[in-house]
Amino acid sequence: MIKPFISLRRRFTSLRWRTRITLWAGATIAGLMVVMFARLADVALTQFAEQSSAHPWLPFLYTPLVGMLVVWLTTRFFAGAQGSGIPQVIAATRLANKGQDVSKLVSLRIALAKIGLGTLALTGGFSAGREGPSVQVAASIMHFFHRYLPNARIIRSEDLILAGGAAGIAAAFNTPLAGVAFAVEELGRKLETRTSGVLLSTIILSGMVAIALQGNYNYFGHLDVEGIKLDIIVPVLAAGIGCGVLGGLFSRMLLWPQRYHRFVVWEWRRAHPVWFAGACGLVVAILGWLSGGMSFGSGYGITSQIIAADVGLPWHAPVTRFLATVVTYFSGIPGGIFAPSLAVGAAVGANAAEFFTLAAQPIIALCMVGFLAAVTQSPITSAIIVMEMIDSHGMVISLMAVALIAKAVSSRMGPELYQQLARGFLHLSLIHI
Repeated sequence: MIKPFISLRRRFTSLRWRTRITLWAGATIAGLMVVMFARLADVALTQFAEQSSAHPWLPFLYTPLVGMLVVWLTTRFFAGAQGSGIPQVIAATRLANKGQDVSKLVSLRIALAKIGLGTLALTGGFSAGREGPSVQVAASIMHFFHRYLPNARIIRSEDLILAGGAAGIAAAFNTPLAGVAFAVEELGRKLETRTSGVLLSTIILSGMVAIALQGNYNYFGHLDVEGIKLDIIVPVLAAGIGCGVLGGLFSRMLLWPQRYHRFVVWEWRRAHPVWFAGACGLVVAILGWLSGGMSFGSGYGITSQIIAADVGLPWHAPVTRFLATVVTYFSGIPGGIFAPSLAVGAAVGANAAEFFTLAAQPIIALCMVGFLAAVTQSPITSAIIVMEMIDSHGMVISLMAVALIAKAVSSRMGPELYQQLARGFLHLSLIHI
């Protein structure tokens, strides 16, 4: 009886198992933090919707003030927490690979700031999501746990940051498979063969933690797409090309401050970031008023309604959401573009559905994946995310086809968005070394 116990004890105290337990503990905490962020974001969005509905004038005052406060806190105390979070993670993997300090891009301080300031920004109605920031949050937590590995040389710091970022996607969207795809496709590094198994298990574990706490729900509900046949070909081509152009334009606009940094507007932003954020908040409030509130927040609520109830949208819905998301990103608040991009795609699909003989829901799904794939230039991740979120496995081939077409069109218009933005953070980090 004692001998098997001793053998089991030795096994679990071995270097390999101590490494696994440390990584799984980090993945569990990362999943918990992302779920907490999701709950706080939902509360923030609900609160803003209720207050703005009761007091239509409130966004014109509150949104600029929130933007100014968030950007002031970010620039003063939490530099590196602004924006999506995905470019920071990509930059951090490259810095870690060179043996350089990454604490200004991934750390517990940055993770907590991302959650707190991201939630605060959502209370102001900014068109931002929590999914991109969740990548930086989870990557920061996994990087923190690297110091507790029994032998830090077993797993490279950059690989752990990468796995953490992918775990953030898995937990944020409740889709572990999408997290694995994101690690391979977007974060842009191959995992070492000897460590890939345990690192992939951390990604899946974070997703499973989210599922355990929130239930095995679909992000946007269930999409019934029975009867999809060859008549889907024309919508696939139209959605792929159209959303590819729109998504490519969206990416180019987000890169304007980086590509044309000497332009007077961006010079004023660098000199007065807080006042610039206030101006952006005012523009977001105006767009929200013009759209009847449809452009406020992450877009999760209106997108869910479109999918669940086949609700029609006015023609300006994709335009105002598109512009609100661009302005929100320019403001410098901590916030992602995943959810708003899906909302833009859904709005485009709802408007385009009347031109096809098919039901509206398949067209909406095609445009969602098309726009997201065009923006991120990550077709596999985009297709898996949408497929898993709406439980539309019957559309696997059509979703993947749209994603590949949209990516091909977008790549002709500009470079990969996140990779290009990462260069900016990498440059700034190297300057301060």
